[in-house]
Amino acid sequence: MAMDVDADDDLLRDPSDQEYPLLERQRSYYNPLHSFNLAKGELKQYQQQYSDIYFLRLAKLKPAVEAIADQEWKDFEIAGETVRQVDRVLDVRQGELCWVAGTVYMDMPLKPDILHDISKDHWISAPPPREKYLSPTGVDQTMLEDESGRLRLIGTPVELSMLVTGCIIAVMGTENANGDFEVIDMKVPDLPRQPQRWERDEGSALLSNGTGKKRKSDADGKRTEGGRVAIVSGLGISGDQADTMTIDLLMEYLLGEVCGPSEQSEVSKISRLIIAGDSIAEGTPLVSREEEKKASKKYGYDSSAYNPAPTTHFDNFLATLLPSIPVTLIPGESDPANVSMPQQPIHPAMFPRSRNYSATPGSAEPGWFDSVTNPWEGDVDGWRMMGTGGQPIDDVFKYVEGDDRLEMMESLLRWRCGAPTAPDTLWCYPFQDNDPFVIEECPHVYFVGNQPRYETMVIEGPAGQTVRLIAVPKFKDMGEVVLLDTDTLEPEIVKFNVYDGKP
Repeated sequence: MAMDVDADDDLLRDPSDQEYPLLERQRSYYNPLHSFNLAKGELKQYQQQYSDIYFLRLAKLKPAVEAIADQEWKDFEIAGETVRQVDRVLDVRQGELCWVAGTVYMDMPLKPDILHDISKDHWISAPPPREKYLSPTGVDQTMLEDESGRLRLIGTPVELSMLVTGCIIAVMGTENANGDFEVIDMKVPDLPRQPQRWERDEGSALLSNGTGKKRKSDADGKRTEGGRVAIVSGLGISGDQADTMTIDLLMEYLLGEVCGPSEQSEVSKISRLIIAGDSIAEGTPLVSREEEKKASKKYGYDSSAYNPAPTTHFDNFLATLLPSIPVTLIPGESDPANVSMPQQPIHPAMFPRSRNYSATPGSAEPGWFDSVTNPWEGDVDGWRMMGTGGQPIDDVFKYVEGDDRLEMMESLLRWRCGAPTAPDTLWCYPFQDNDPFVIEECPHVYFVGNQPRYETMVIEGPAGQTVRLIAVPKFKDMGEVVLLDTDTLEPEIVKFNVYDGKP
């Protein structure tokens, strides 16, 4: 998208008596969900076993994948033998045509190991993190497990399908003499039910300004149309150097200060800004215990190791935007939030200026500035949206060959799991009663921040569901912002460049 300046917008001219219309930013109809909020205080415990998450996930998704498998494979025959369902992995018998559902486990020697992590404390220099867990010698194995045991999967469908630890599937085939299950066909839970637009808002719509008033329709009884949502990720504000030029351009563009009246009219249609992770640049590596002891501390912290400039610049950036546009802030890997998924909202103390626009403590209504969890889901202008800061997709990338981020995003939705590799290789909270990463309702828009490049596509489900997938690039690297049309769900890119003086 290019910004055009009209010929009449020349600044070198006599003052004009012409009156320009006052532009008003389009309202954002915002109704967030709180699916990933954790308990606070003593109610949040880390003493539980992580294996319960996989059992909860299997118990919730197994009926869905079994229903699909039963419909597809009922009365299926090979050489006169009819396939039958077995309830448990260990009930599979050698030579019998059957199908069974369970959880995938990828046995990969190059995956992180807790014993190796502990031993790093004794190394002079720890090895760099692996880009991929795939073994070059081909010793990786794909397992199917449930509460009874594990079964090794082999066959062409396994080799051609994208599989990672934690996804729930059903496989049909036979067990060979070596005890391996030769897969003939495979099924996944696929997309769940998709809510209708405005389904949740019809009864209790909330404005994003935190007033708690229900939505007002237009004079003709229709909702406002033609709005847009801006999605950006990877701002990477460091405060150490003059890296704020593109950030200032973004801010001035969203405020309508870098364009003429025609472009300002289009900018006024942007009803909300969603920041999808990594707003703060990644900090410097932690010092060793020996260096920490030698460092002099004042007032409880080492001033030489703490740099408040990034959060201060980010707070100023938000405080400048918030009087004009509501902001939803999703934390990322480098942001000042907990590391394990789901990441909880960044604490308001980090934003002394912007927190004035947040909701009052204890209020169920969203504020104009809404600091949310990662992952996050909610309704924006009636559409169900789900987004993350990028960690689940980045972790899936390490399990599979290639770098097709849209295929990974599609697979997560068809697996009905927003973070399948948690807690195996992606840190997460040890849930005991429910797995919030299971996707209960299919979103209309699924966006993932901090990806290598901008990509988008639309996928369809078996019941007519349609989902717009958007891979949002890092703004610090690409200078790109995604604008999503809330009428058509068609995205476009606005790119910001700073001339560096090179030809």
